[in-house]
Amino acid sequence: MTQPLHLALDRSARTPLADQIRDGIGNAIEHGVLAPGARLPSWQDLATQLGVARGTVKAAYEKLADAQLVVASRASGTRVADRPARRPDADERPDPGSFMDRYLEFMAGPAIFQMGVPAQQSLPAKLFSRVRAHAARAELGAAALYPDPRGEAALRREIAAYLAIARGIQCSPSQVLITGGFAGGLGLALRVLGLDGRKAWTEDPGFPYTRRGLELAGLSLVPVPVDADGIDVDYGIQHAPDAAVVVLTPGQQAPLGGTLSLPRRLQLLDWAAAQGAWVIEDDYLSELRLEGRAAPALASLDRAGRVIHIGSFSKTISPTLRLGFVVAPPSLVSRFAEIAACLAPAPASSIQLATAEFMQDGHYLRHLRRTKRLYASQRDGLLAHLRPRVGDAAAPTGLAVLLALPDGSADVAIAKETAAFGIAPSPLSVWYASPARARSGLLLGIATAPPKQVAAACDRLLAVVERFRR
Repeated sequence: MTQPLHLALDRSARTPLADQIRDGIGNAIEHGVLAPGARLPSWQDLATQLGVARGTVKAAYEKLADAQLVVASRASGTRVADRPARRPDADERPDPGSFMDRYLEFMAGPAIFQMGVPAQQSLPAKLFSRVRAHAARAELGAAALYPDPRGEAALRREIAAYLAIARGIQCSPSQVLITGGFAGGLGLALRVLGLDGRKAWTEDPGFPYTRRGLELAGLSLVPVPVDADGIDVDYGIQHAPDAAVVVLTPGQQAPLGGTLSLPRRLQLLDWAAAQGAWVIEDDYLSELRLEGRAAPALASLDRAGRVIHIGSFSKTISPTLRLGFVVAPPSLVSRFAEIAACLAPAPASSIQLATAEFMQDGHYLRHLRRTKRLYASQRDGLLAHLRPRVGDAAAPTGLAVLLALPDGSADVAIAKETAAFGIAPSPLSVWYASPARARSGLLLGIATAPPKQVAAACDRLLAVVERFRR
């Protein structure tokens, strides 16, 4: 049944009527007034209701379709699309303005330019579904026993073999523990280390939820600046030589995309060995480096056993798996196993066994090669749309394109404005520990920039950016 629409048009405003109609319907979709699948009035009916030309409504509907907020067909008319997912209303949120409120907002989607999720079309879905079904049947047919809390032996073997080839890490399967994604690995490592009240270096800018995780573990944070060569080790030693742990993304720095240089890698490892500090390596996007060969993992250079390496399959297969892993230094293997057994056992066996089979049969490496080609193409396509209009303000950064804005620009407000149209850039300023040091910009994920929607999404995004500059 067609739902009634109550749109207030201001005929004296500079904003064209078609844009007012589009914005009104877009806001209704964003706030859940129009649910996914709801049918909109026909052009003719809405034009009659509003007293405007049918072409005006048609133009508004076309813009909504370009933003992927509605879908149209001859059989069923124009309906609200299944995406983007509606964010909870304020009175539905457990604590408006809380961490979880911001977290759910950051993770909402799917949407164009969304960060942190892979392209759906890159995964061989039918193949992976068959592998998962086979693993589920095997799990159900096995004896009902508690699984190894460190993870399935088959997956731990595959990960150890993969790391030796792709990341230069020589480790035994006994050092590998399976976790609930990167966050599960970080939580496990922090429990093992027990550094409550000690200092931690963090990258600035860096992933905000890693910072929050360290705070929840009782650590005192020391934000350390990042440049083209990665984290500034000299700065960290000067300002917090007694730090107990460093958490960093040396392969492709999140969010700026740089690689930690070899001199800084060696300097960091020498300092950690001398200080007795720990280094937690978040191997963020390293296997998805699009230019040249990925640098070996920091753990591959570690001779003193101070590096805890954490990886996940969230960016390469899917975040819905919630599957990650930790490589523990030899001196901590027993402690990691003990904590895992009592406090943080591995995820469901079936998904582990499916991933192990996917890797063992060579599908994972082939999938990575296809994915890198796809992402390189989508990155180049996005830059081709942006650079004629913004020049060098658009620059590649890992699996994103950074659209730099003048310092002090309202990048958070711009991101919220574009969300109503199914566009979800990540504001750069929130990646900084201190607003006083923050740069403004928008991180545009390239994995979620399908070529057919990029032109319209860029038009909408740049229009919103321009409106905030006035």
